[in-house]
Amino acid sequence: MTKFNADEIASVLQAEIEQYDSNIDVREVGTVLEVGDGIARVHGLSGVMANEMVEFPNGTRGLAFNLEENSVGLIILGDYLSIKEGDEVRALGQLLSVPVGEAVIGRVLDPLGNPLDGKGPVASTETRPVEVIAAGVSERQPVKQPLQTGIKAVDAMTPIGRGQRELIIGDRKTGKTAVAIDAILNQKNSGVKCFYVAIGQKDSSVAGVIKILEEQGAMEYTTVIVSGASSPAPLQYVAPYAGTAMAEYFMWKGEHALIVYDDLSKQAVAYRELSLLMRRPPGREAFPGDVFYCHSRLLERSSKLSDALGGGSITSLPIIETLEGEVSAYIPTNVISITDGQIYLQPDLFFAGIRPAMNVGISVSRVGGAAQVKAMKNVAGGLRLDLASFRELEAFAQLGTDLDAATQSRLDRGYRMVELLKQGQYKPLYVVDQLLSLYAGINGYLDDVPVSEVPAWEAAFLQFMQDQKSAVWKMVDENKDKGDTLKKDTDPTTQAVVAAILEFKKSYKPAE
Repeated sequence: MTKFNADEIASVLQAEIEQYDSNIDVREVGTVLEVGDGIARVHGLSGVMANEMVEFPNGTRGLAFNLEENSVGLIILGDYLSIKEGDEVRALGQLLSVPVGEAVIGRVLDPLGNPLDGKGPVASTETRPVEVIAAGVSERQPVKQPLQTGIKAVDAMTPIGRGQRELIIGDRKTGKTAVAIDAILNQKNSGVKCFYVAIGQKDSSVAGVIKILEEQGAMEYTTVIVSGASSPAPLQYVAPYAGTAMAEYFMWKGEHALIVYDDLSKQAVAYRELSLLMRRPPGREAFPGDVFYCHSRLLERSSKLSDALGGGSITSLPIIETLEGEVSAYIPTNVISITDGQIYLQPDLFFAGIRPAMNVGISVSRVGGAAQVKAMKNVAGGLRLDLASFRELEAFAQLGTDLDAATQSRLDRGYRMVELLKQGQYKPLYVVDQLLSLYAGINGYLDDVPVSEVPAWEAAFLQFMQDQKSAVWKMVDENKDKGDTLKKDTDPTTQAVVAAILEFKKSYKPAE
């Protein structure tokens, strides 16, 4: 018969009591009823919240999308092929969040914040929820600080301010992404953090964009969030919100961010796909009724905060692709009504070699001159109207009627201005260079230069100003925000610029 040692038993009990953990592991779990096409229907999870995260056995996360009477519709953020009927799903009790902070700058990430660039994990200590309510009206201030894109046509005619939402809209292959990338390249040394969200793009196109950003040194202040054409629809739907959450971190710190959504029409298609799979009732063009809210709650998060909240801003450039120039389709009209203006790129102009192919008649900025440096307002205030009337005259002149001298000279100047507003891709111009070349063109100093020579004249002139007239160049830079700069003939800056232009014209020899 074995003898029990009472002391031994007591010490074992003592140790067990000391190690006892009274925390009960309470988890809400459900069972997968059906799964496929990026969504799952789950029985159980009766206490789950809308937009709460859940986890599948393979580690993939999902999001509660539809809360129904007997089941929950989940969208699956990742690989759904290894999830099967009968799998256990557990609620995580938290909302979808992404890593934020300085650690995400310079990285290529997926919409959940996982690295795609092979540079190791994102060393971020902070996260932000992907969906937050935008700042209210009382927490904002008017948009008045310019955000220079470096593109003459945009900065002169549809200026963008920090905190503004300017839509870039046009058919495929009209240079929409190029405009947005130029705006990112132009933020070098301006302290603006940039975010490029690629939604439903070909991976080869996104790789090309990242290569350009790296070559131009822009990845130092840019984050790329990629949800390519091969990504499941739920990730394409979440991507813009994730990018905005990363940008908001800097806005609430009092810094400035620029975010490009390329493009929201593909996000709307992904959202439509999810909604139809979830059997939500379809509306116009089979989009669900809340597709407007899908975009409005996203773009409303871009704003300029009041000084009391630090004065930070997010400027957004959403891109929308039209089909056959159909600006009055459902998604384009929705986003036009949410944003503060649009840059409309036209295929006819693009193929005619006018790049950026901006149609000045339809393109507008609803912030207008408030988001321009004063000198640009003085120089280019009437440029949009002049170009619009030039387009009318041009159409009239094609009828072959004889034109009087005044009309002919307006036409000639119009041709030169169109030529002057052309700009090569990935060559953003500093605002002073824009001012100098536009001032020369608008005030008739190019009227005697043959149209075909305008680009060469402009390049030589800007080189001359930087090399030989750097004092005048600096003078324009220092005074660009003063009321009379480049406006009145009596203004010393204007006189210096005119003298420099006349001196250059004497010495200019066209290239043979």
